[in-house]
Amino acid sequence: MDKILDIDNVDLKIISLLNDDAKTPYTEIAKKVFVSSGTVHVRMRKLEDMGIVKSATLNIDFSKLGYDISAFLGIYLEKSSLYDTVIENLKQISEVINAYYTTGNYSIFAKIICKDTNHLRTVLDNIQKVEGIDRTETLIVLEESINRPIQFFDKTGKI
Repeated sequence: MDKILDIDNVDLKIISLLNDDAKTPYTEIAKKVFVSSGTVHVRMRKLEDMGIVKSATLNIDFSKLGYDISAFLGIYLEKSSLYDTVIENLKQISEVINAYYTTGNYSIFAKIICKDTNHLRTVLDNIQKVEGIDRTETLIVLEESINRPIQFFDKTGKI
């Protein structure tokens, strides 16, 4: 918790700008934050060392790669003690792109992507064969309306 105290508005502005586009050059970030590019580099290294910045990722339109179905999967476990084993098995299924240990009805809530309904059926069959999974519920995504990073500042630049 103490390391969070080492974060200031400059760090948050750098994170916000890179959150919008992780490919933005440090020199451009520096101009917008009114610091040197060396400062941006040092701040980013600090944020990485603190574990705040884990990696830079791409925002991919999977449908343009032939993956037309996104779905969420609510997974019920036979016993909660099987969570670690089930997660390790789900990691082996490449179509599972996110998985969360949750409260509520499901033990695990996962996001999967598939090329079509036949592919979805195959993936669901593979998931349901995982030892420790009692049953699943599938929710097919019709449209992704919001996909954005958290905003640390309002439009005026204030927290």
